[in-house]
Amino acid sequence: MTGTQLPIDFGHSPVFTAEDFLIAPSNALAHGWVLRWPDWNAPGLALIGPAGAGKSHLAHLFAERSGASLLAAAELGLDDPPRFAGQAVVVEDADRGLGDERALFHLYNLLIQSGGSLLVTGRDEPAHWPIRLPDLRSRLAALPVARLDPPDDALLQALLVKLFADRQIRVGEDVPGYLSRRMERSFDAARALVAALDEAALADKKPVSVPLARRVLADLFPGTEDV
Repeated sequence: MTGTQLPIDFGHSPVFTAEDFLIAPSNALAHGWVLRWPDWNAPGLALIGPAGAGKSHLAHLFAERSGASLLAAAELGLDDPPRFAGQAVVVEDADRGLGDERALFHLYNLLIQSGGSLLVTGRDEPAHWPIRLPDLRSRLAALPVARLDPPDDALLQALLVKLFADRQIRVGEDVPGYLSRRMERSFDAARALVAALDEAALADKKPVSVPLARRVLADLFPGTEDV
């Protein structure tokens, strides 16, 4: 039986351990905030940065350190706050829409009154989030902010190595170096590129190499110059 063989996506799981968090000048401040808990000078922290910058990784490290529950902002409801009295809580992607703004407002107040801690994540500073409830907007805007910046050269290359390892893909040192000098400089681009290389390598039944990287890079980012 002949025909085109489609690659099978076996999936992969991101690794959120402390050992796998890559510390660099672009994220060291935010990482330090997580390590300082519970010695914060505020009841909460806003962890911000571009998509894929490592906010979820740091949120998981905070949860491991503090025993915090991790909640998606879009799923937060009014029935949730009472069960978190005195605890640490992470609310992820609070800038992308809340299930109920009143729920986060009540959760914030409850944690302050009960000695808990709140970590919220988003892409921009809380003052720019589309929050309609004035009291909630003012409380979030008053939180200290820890920012994760786009990756520098060293971090981008290390990130590529980690993403390949997460997918159990072995590559030579030349591949991450080749990609990091030519790709869009963002965490999301790194994730998309490694996923595309994984799929192409499965389809071709070949290892990930510089020639394959050149082809996939051109397909994913047309006009990329091979310099």
